[in-house]
Amino acid sequence: MDRLNFPDYKLENRIDAQKNSIFDLVRKKFIPLTSEEWVRQHCIELLIKQYNIPIGRISVEKGIKYQNLQKRFDILTLDSFGNAQILIECKAPDVRLSEKTLLQAGVYNSKLDSRYIWITNGKNHIWLKFTNNNFELIKFPVKLD
Repeated sequence: MDRLNFPDYKLENRIDAQKNSIFDLVRKKFIPLTSEEWVRQHCIELLIKQYNIPIGRISVEKGIKYQNLQKRFDILTLDSFGNAQILIECKAPDVRLSEKTLLQAGVYNSKLDSRYIWITNGKNHIWLKFTNNNFELIKFPVKLD
């Protein structure tokens, strides 16, 4: 798998090479190991280890309805009150982060109302914070408030 722009997490011990899968701590099962899943699992590790977000407050690949369409976000964290905190859109490392990616996250967030949006392909990270009725670009790594 690609080397990503994250701390050096030892995810290799969660990989089942014979089945080409990785154990997801949140979903508590093995998931096919794609490039996007490799990024997603690094995000989950960062949320748990750097931001101390309990596994129970992390949702992965859950469905939401948007204008009669079924959509699915990658990762959502909840704050201690159960409100959306960080919406994360993951892409494979070879996928360029673009305006289309931002719009996709914006559509999801119109239903979720998250305070932060994090868009990543594992190599590049874009963080946005909702402040004064707008999202503003903030630097990674982020200090959550």
